[in-house]
Amino acid sequence: MLRIVLGVIGGFIAWLFVWVGVEKVLSAIWPAFGVHQAAFQAAIEDGGQFTANSTMLVVHIVLGSIVSVISGALASLIAGENSKAPLIVGFLLLLMGIAKAVMSWQYVPIWYHVIFTAILFPMAIVGGKLISNN
Repeated sequence: MLRIVLGVIGGFIAWLFVWVGVEKVLSAIWPAFGVHQAAFQAAIEDGGQFTANSTMLVVHIVLGSIVSVISGALASLIAGENSKAPLIVGFLLLLMGIAKAVMSWQYVPIWYHVIFTAILFPMAIVGGKLISNN
């Protein structure tokens, strides 16, 4: 049970760190990405105007998929099992995705909210299934 809890914590924290790290790297090597991120952050903080770029939103969906798979795999690896820990991580990611959607509802198209939020849970489970814990 302790390993499952540690797996969940590790997987969830890993998702946050990898997400932020990849965003920082993309912002450094792709200036348009950084500008888009800064404008989005400013709109969230100040309630200002923001126009979402579809290319950037698709990048976020792909990034969310990859990072969710990684977090599910890490949760499974730490927990020593590949069902409960990734399931719980996926659920936590889903809750976080819903919170993010609520927070940014007015700034981003509905298709993005639906797709991004919908991929978090299943991709964490896929990541867990990639790890064989026989």
